[in-house]
Amino acid sequence: MPDLILASASPRRRELLARLGLREATVAPADIDETPRKAELPRDYAVRMAREKALAAASPDAFVLAGDTVVAAGRRILPKAEDEATARQCLELLSGRRHRVLSAIALRAPDGTMRERLSETQVRFKRLSPEEIAAYLAGGEWHGKAGGYAIQGAAEGLIAWIGGSHSGVVGLPLFETRALLRAAGFAIP
Repeated sequence: MPDLILASASPRRRELLARLGLREATVAPADIDETPRKAELPRDYAVRMAREKALAAASPDAFVLAGDTVVAAGRRILPKAEDEATARQCLELLSGRRHRVLSAIALRAPDGTMRERLSETQVRFKRLSPEEIAAYLAGGEWHGKAGGYAIQGAAEGLIAWIGGSHSGVVGLPLFETRALLRAAGFAIP
């Protein structure tokens, strides 16, 4: 059986793969331009990013699994928060309202075939007070996270409702990942 390459440096994605019994994946982060195209819709952007990452890390001897997670408010793609001001803007926008988290995965097989799946999850934050936002920001979990939050941390206590895949919001939808790997003939323990 060919090896599995995970085209991501995300420790969360590695942890999620381990839940499927896949602890031996080689990590080979894909270095691509992640700038959304003009007027690109969140769903199209997520799928394109997963596909481009899988292609960038392609190997003729291995399956390559890549993913991308996008937080969307309507047609708007929220950024990965690299500074506190951006994280604050995202949280203020998401406060008290429902948004979508789109988690796309792409699997490139050794024979060059590409398979893709998309998980869409609805998430609603409670109405956040300025003090709650400040406390969350002080914890630093927001850094590098799409939409300025990490559901697997303290933000989970601020989420009033979720409809869909929790693992997809974390960064790798396990149901879809398992189905994609099995459809490609990759052995799941």
